[in-house]
Amino acid sequence: MSEFLHFSEHGLQEIALGFMAIVYISRVYWYLHFKAGRERQAPSGSFPSTPTKGILYSWANIALPWAMESTRTRIPLYLQFVVFHLGVTAAIVASFLIPYAPQVFESEVVQVIFRGAVGGAFLVGVYRLGRRIFDRYIRAISSPDDYFSVILLTVWFAFAFLAIPNRSESGEWPLIAFFLVTGFFLIYVPFSKISHYLYYPFTRYYFGKSMGRRGVYPIGNVSSTKYPSK
Repeated sequence: MSEFLHFSEHGLQEIALGFMAIVYISRVYWYLHFKAGRERQAPSGSFPSTPTKGILYSWANIALPWAMESTRTRIPLYLQFVVFHLGVTAAIVASFLIPYAPQVFESEVVQVIFRGAVGGAFLVGVYRLGRRIFDRYIRAISSPDDYFSVILLTVWFAFAFLAIPNRSESGEWPLIAFFLVTGFFLIYVPFSKISHYLYYPFTRYYFGKSMGRRGVYPIGNVSSTKYPSK
């Protein structure tokens, strides 16, 4: 292993992770300074619920495609979401396994699983980029950060696919490229729209708590809901 590859796998990643942690901790600290407003509406739903039920359901909503019309009526888009984020998870895990537990990738089965995840995410990334470019409605609401983030993730998946075997006949460049992009990614993410996942637990907590108190969340069976007679 060359000194540059060792630095890319260890020193660079540690610096980037430390920087990202500082930014995220600062953001969460700032975010917690804002207190949620008092609930002004009395419980009004006919479905029995509590703030706790609402919070738990709201947090789990991401894994319940039938709970929202946007995913219930567009299952292929939801499946793309799942594949894309499984690829993100696989690439993140690989960025730790390669330098600290390389023996894991000695198994061909593990290689196939990880490469399948990031390969699928790469294809979804290409599709999403094309959709932003050619779909006039998506293009109209897309910012430069949207394009750059999709391109960055797609390139990252490609390098992860090449790096995951942790060996290459063409030399160290696939590993170096993967860890250089990973380091840049860690520094860039806190300032991009990709950081939305940082706020997910907070926003879904307040939404679920409020809607659960009102008795309208979790959403009950519409057919069994009793409405007052006129």
